Amino acid sequence: MQQKQIKQRLKIAIALGGGILMGLTVAPASAWFLAWFALAFLWVLTINCGRQPSVVVLSLIWGIGYHGTALFWIMGIHPMTWMGVPWLASLAIALFCWLFITLWGAALVALWASGLAGIASKQGKNKSEDKGNFSPFARVVVGTALWCALEALWSTGPLWWSSLAYTQSPHNLVILHLSQLTGPSAVTAAIVAVNGLIAEAWLYHSDPKNSGHPLHSWWFVNKYLFLAPVLLITLHLIGFSLYTRPLLQPPQAALKVGIIQGNIPNEIKLYPEGWRRAIAGYTNGYLTLAAQGVDAVLTPEGALPFFQPEIMRSSLVAAVREKGVVAWIGGFGSKGRSYTNSLFTITGDGQVFSRYDKSKLVPIGEYIPWENVLGGIVRRLSPIDEHQVPGSPKQVFATPFGRAIVGICYESAFSEVFRRQAASGGLFILSSSNDAHYSASMPAQHHAQDIMRAIETDRWAVRATNTGYSAFVDPHGQTVWISGHNTYEIHAETIYRRQTQTLYVRWGDWLTPLLLVSAAGVYLASWYRFSHTGSRTTNIRINR
Repeated sequence: MQQKQIKQRLKIAIALGGGILMGLTVAPASAWFLAWFALAFLWVLTINCGRQPSVVVLSLIWGIGYHGTALFWIMGIHPMTWMGVPWLASLAIALFCWLFITLWGAALVALWASGLAGIASKQGKNKSEDKGNFSPFARVVVGTALWCALEALWSTGPLWWSSLAYTQSPHNLVILHLSQLTGPSAVTAAIVAVNGLIAEAWLYHSDPKNSGHPLHSWWFVNKYLFLAPVLLITLHLIGFSLYTRPLLQPPQAALKVGIIQGNIPNEIKLYPEGWRRAIAGYTNGYLTLAAQGVDAVLTPEGALPFFQPEIMRSSLVAAVREKGVVAWIGGFGSKGRSYTNSLFTITGDGQVFSRYDKSKLVPIGEYIPWENVLGGIVRRLSPIDEHQVPGSPKQVFATPFGRAIVGICYESAFSEVFRRQAASGGLFILSSSNDAHYSASMPAQHHAQDIMRAIETDRWAVRATNTGYSAFVDPHGQTVWISGHNTYEIHAETIYRRQTQTLYVRWGDWLTPLLLVSAAGVYLASWYRFSHTGSRTTNIRINR
């Protein structure tokens, strides 16, 4: 009994350790290379446990290790005393958000492991028989398809951030270029498949049936281990071929854009002192950039935390009328009796040329999910106004320079938001954000998300944030310039409008359906082979 408990605790430690390793791939640790083997630990545990309930427990532990580590920055919203929230209530809200989102991500992992174990793991009638009706290669196909399908499903919901693909951003730009083919699922599939081959190499080596193989005396040497680096290198070579393509930058496509990082702390942002600093900081920054000859100026999300009529009466819009340089101003728009988080295009005549309303809102932070259940509870804990509403998911953002692709803060995690706008003619990306609630690790992850969106759509990206990191990113994901953190900054760079359309922009995520069809084919073929082999074996035993 004691030995069984020791084994179970060891499995828990392995699962948690593997998840934490995956969590360390993103900022602040940014150990991206760990992603290429961190999932293998859970894969081995899943196949060895088969259909046992412990698969769910171990996969949840791995998922908690990954998402809990990667998303720990959520605790940065505490304390919210500046909003009038009591200190303990603030801590409770922060803990609830972190734990809920962590468990939401862990649920994806649990479903994946349960599916892999139930469909493609060892399924013998008893432990003395041959347990494999699925080949290791079939398990890799099924495991990869399942993970990509679950990520695709999760990304359609309100809570989404830590795809396996973003573990490679911003450091492994070569592999991220696979996303030009079929979006982030290409990078996710690559990571899962390589991990699967490493795991299958271990399973093959540890299987007593293979002890007579000539290479078995060599620790961990087999065809699956050989194929893992072959696949890894091949995929990187494909990515490298896309990464090294020259960028065509004709002078007529040039656009000089300035950004203003206002650095208005959230503690004062919604109060008179914050309003004064915002109006002064953005107006002076705009005038400085206009003097530098920029074509347009981008401000962060909620740069002027007012409704549209008040924005139009501000000194910033007066400066736009005076200088004639286009300004994209973050503020609030009206929508019936509710309001939107919006980005306005203000032209030299001082009028609103276009407006984009944020379509992906942060649950609890910007609206209350399941309001009938949670509305009363949240209203008791904090003064959050639940009447913010999302914009249409089919918006097109016209500017005097052509259509632009817009992402406001949280939307950076949703590749489909950017893909759809690029397919509708968006020529460059405007990312307007406010990450002032968190430590530097969160805006670093946010920057990594925008790098992925720039690569996927083959577009220049301009990032303006309240406290950092603001940046300019080229279509290859290279950061041309990046701001400091918690600093007031203005900066201008020349970007280029692009009309190219990647395979992903044209066709969307075609890889996941293809993987699912392949997995179904593999499953049926394996089932057919196993059933006929099993029937012949049974007949032989009866005849004997």
